[in-house]
Amino acid sequence: MPDPFTPYLDQFIKMLSAERGAAMNTLDAYRRDLLAFFAFLNRERLTIHTVRTANIRNYFSEAADSGLSNASRARRLSALRQFFRFLVSEEHRDDDPAASIEGPKRPRSLPKVLSVAEVDILLDRAQKRLQASKGADRLRALRLYCLLEVLYATGLRVTELVTLPRAAVREDEPVLLIKGKGGRERLVPLNQPARRALSAYLATQQKQTLPHKSARWLFPSRGREGHLTRQRLAQELKVLAVDAGLSPERVSPHVLRHAFASHLLERGADLRSIQQLLGHADISTTQIYTHVLEERLKRLVEEHHPLAREHLSEN
Repeated sequence: MPDPFTPYLDQFIKMLSAERGAAMNTLDAYRRDLLAFFAFLNRERLTIHTVRTANIRNYFSEAADSGLSNASRARRLSALRQFFRFLVSEEHRDDDPAASIEGPKRPRSLPKVLSVAEVDILLDRAQKRLQASKGADRLRALRLYCLLEVLYATGLRVTELVTLPRAAVREDEPVLLIKGKGGRERLVPLNQPARRALSAYLATQQKQTLPHKSARWLFPSRGREGHLTRQRLAQELKVLAVDAGLSPERVSPHVLRHAFASHLLERGADLRSIQQLLGHADISTTQIYTHVLEERLKRLVEEHHPLAREHLSEN
């Protein structure tokens, strides 16, 4: 007996890919979340057409009882809302049973951030490893140093970084053209250290013979995808962290993205500029960094307000 859910799921995934430019990791996450929901429908002998709001509430009650985290339930609800909106738009249903479902309340955790000094330690260690490397190890060390400089200089998402095409770098232009989530394009400036690291890396990397499928990527690989993977970059950063005397649990590509944003804010950049640089569609996403602004304003008042100075002199 054919699976009654697959045709709808395939149509939905194709729409996300074609119309919204969703990345493969995003598509895989939607597929997993919807397959979990379809398993529930099968158990309850429900279909796409017969499921009601009460059934969806029961599904999330079961998920909560089974210990599924608030974050995971919120993500699944987001997938269901988009899926049912799609079904309504394609006239597979007349109503949206997920529209009135409220998501779990999630406390917004502060992003993990490295200090400027800790980032400097990482960069210094990567540079020293490069200076000590020879032969085939030199290209790998040069690649990691280049990745680290570019990541900290731009705040790119790790997928954006490892899938950069060679054409994204132009020697006469100090910017990268990034195609981010939803196919949205943005220009991201490169500082001098990142540009120098890229030039050195490209000069060495161009001497390598690569498979045809890898030739278009800035950070090619002989693996199946043709470019360096997110997982491999994360592994290399953790090894570098240990080598630099930092906890590997505190170092990842995403942590360096947070460091980029936080350090800019600490030095006076505004949230709107950070939003554009990070490629956030909504300013509310960027507002996780407001704790940095709050600390900066607090220091500003303590250092410059006359009453604060009087209070300090009394103590």
